[in-house]
Amino acid sequence: MTRQALVLGAGGFIGGHLVKRLKAEGFWVRGVDLKEHEHAVTAADDFVMGDLRDQQVVDAVIDRKFDEVYQLAADMGGAGYIFTGEHDADIMHNSATINLNVVHKARERGVDNLFYSSSACMYPAYNQEDPDNPNCAEDSAYPAAPDSEYGWEKLFSERLYLAYNRNYGMNCRVARYHNIFGPEGTWDGGKEKAPAAICRKVALAADGGTIDVWGDGLQTRSFLYIDECVEGTIRLLRSGFEGPVNIGSDEMVSINQLVAMVADIAGKTIHINHIPGPEGVRGRNSDNRLIEERLGWRPSATLTQGLEKTYEWIERQTRRNAPAGQPATAGA
Repeated sequence: MTRQALVLGAGGFIGGHLVKRLKAEGFWVRGVDLKEHEHAVTAADDFVMGDLRDQQVVDAVIDRKFDEVYQLAADMGGAGYIFTGEHDADIMHNSATINLNVVHKARERGVDNLFYSSSACMYPAYNQEDPDNPNCAEDSAYPAAPDSEYGWEKLFSERLYLAYNRNYGMNCRVARYHNIFGPEGTWDGGKEKAPAAICRKVALAADGGTIDVWGDGLQTRSFLYIDECVEGTIRLLRSGFEGPVNIGSDEMVSINQLVAMVADIAGKTIHINHIPGPEGVRGRNSDNRLIEERLGWRPSATLTQGLEKTYEWIERQTRRNAPAGQPATAGA
């Protein structure tokens, strides 16, 4: 009998890649999202356009006991969306409502395997003030002090899914994603993450040109390539470990170093203009000791390998979107 999977947030970057992976494994897949995928044709057998804040929509799409359910749907974006404070109420209301609706209906349908994508943004800001020595071990989450309302909502929803495990015998799995990037992700418009934004700026800049970077560029992060994220996600759901657990790279770089890596891939000399802007915490890096201990796995792809594929894809998008008769280097 064909296994059936449900991917909520299938019109998004990670969801789109996850659907393709599940299809390659032989699953029948239903995808659900508010919108179609912007950068790829969905591989889902059944794609439902629907708002998961609406309980009736959730009732309709979780209409059976799926073998696997992946809950990736959320109101989210890059630093320019999350850290300005202008979208806090929407972020908290929209994402919390989705998660409350989804876990309630999944329990009613007897779903045994449900994955929830939390975020490293739920880690305390006080453990991420030193850019060279951030602490993002899973057990460092409390006392809680995320640096954004997005992080607070993620923390609430982690506790929601794990409470359903305790009270209703569900098998929800919780992962904390760390800055996932790759082709077919948002690369402009304000919701893109740092790797995509930098790839776009470098692609649009002339050799010897200058790009803007928020802050002093000394803030550190780690970035995980999409294929590794999908692998870790599936391994966690099919494991006996509920989490929460980090799914991220432990190859930490500064934003200035990230720019240099992308410029090297592009074969360009790029100068940086540091400007005021939302930065988030000073340092963040995935601690992968727990995932290696519990799943016998950790990400292995290097940042450079992922950036090469991502830059190639984004550079193509910039050429495709350049006005007729104008070079794609007109502006950054």
